[in-house]
Amino acid sequence: MPSPDRCSCHGLRKATRHLTQFYDQRLASVGLSIGQYALLGRLAAHGPIALGAFAAIMAMDRTTLGRNLQPLERDGLAAISPDPADRRSRLLALTPEGQARLAAARPLWTAAQDDLEARFGADRTQALRLLVAELLATDLA
Repeated sequence: MPSPDRCSCHGLRKATRHLTQFYDQRLASVGLSIGQYALLGRLAAHGPIALGAFAAIMAMDRTTLGRNLQPLERDGLAAISPDPADRRSRLLALTPEGQARLAAARPLWTAAQDDLEARFGADRTQALRLLVAELLATDLA
């Protein structure tokens, strides 16, 4: 077993890059990255939704969310439009093309999940998810 990084943040960043590459390879055939898949999946569950509210759900600032949404908008997978109830606000919605791409990606993501659990261990994978959720719930401010 490799020795852990002394810096928790650096170790987690390396681990997320490692996992990102793992998932990105499996989603490449449908033209999505794991980050895009996550955005589409959350949007399917919560949309149409105000940009600020979606940024909060994704734990992103609005500028970062905007940059990450650009390729999804460009490819017609997500659309931003004025909120009919409040013209100052804009709503983000999944398009029919986005729904179709998400549906095509879901079995690939499921296979990646299964592969990760087979390689890393189901119990360890679940423990990792729980630790990450606990860390996200910890007030570090």
